[in-house]
Amino acid sequence: MNNNAHPTSSALITGRCTLVGAGPGDPELLTVKAVKAIQAATVLLVDDLVNDQILAYARPDARIVHVGKRGGCKSTPQAFIERLMITAVREGETVVRLKGGDPFIFGRGGEEVEHLRDAGIECAVVNGITAGLAAVTSLGVPLTHRDHAQGVVFVTGHAKTGAGAAEDPTDWRALAATAYNARLTLVIYMGVSGAGHIERELLQGLPADTPVAVIQHASLPHQRHIATTLGNLKHGIAEAGLASPAVIVVGDVLRGLAAAALPVDAGTDAGKDAGKDAGKFGT
Repeated sequence: MNNNAHPTSSALITGRCTLVGAGPGDPELLTVKAVKAIQAATVLLVDDLVNDQILAYARPDARIVHVGKRGGCKSTPQAFIERLMITAVREGETVVRLKGGDPFIFGRGGEEVEHLRDAGIECAVVNGITAGLAAVTSLGVPLTHRDHAQGVVFVTGHAKTGAGAAEDPTDWRALAATAYNARLTLVIYMGVSGAGHIERELLQGLPADTPVAVIQHASLPHQRHIATTLGNLKHGIAEAGLASPAVIVVGDVLRGLAAAALPVDAGTDAGKDAGKDAGKFGT
């Protein structure tokens, strides 16, 4: 026998863990694979942004633990969540870590997989539709277009803080210059609270009339959005009263978007009428 064998060798672990993307909110946007994983779980560790309707797929005897994490609010410490995951798997549970959007797009899924592997636990991942894609799709807009955008960049407006974090980890000016020269769409997550700073920095490389959309609660019945320009980003968000969770989309794919100048509820008659009446961006 090898005396140096890791005490948490996979041979000793009978449970398993899967990171599952719950999508942007609409339960109908769940993948079939996600539903199957939720139905098989004995323990679900659920993020704050996961729609409660999705939990209807869980088995009646499943233990559901809400581990809320939302920027600007009191959150469950990440280290505590990781300990819960490891402990439950070692106890033989079938664990699903249920995350809003996609686990590997600003969902800290990479960190959790690393911690599980360090504990001798392999982890499966089920992708979900990320909010940035669902948000523009709800407006009938693509992220890429042969005439307007040759690529897309997903970037966080709320980077790592605390020890080891850079003072300004995102070089918005360089990103703006690259987006302008390479004709890219920018999709900014968790950027509402820093919209003023983002606007000022992006204006160093992008024109003030660059189209912008801000979408709150993407894919849900109470979705709200504004269509504005980069030079009016901070003011537009404040005037409309938009807040997190919201996605900011910047780029020429939004030109011609017939959207309300003020936030509306998706799917309502008022929203449809506002969309018809709104002025279009110039081409």
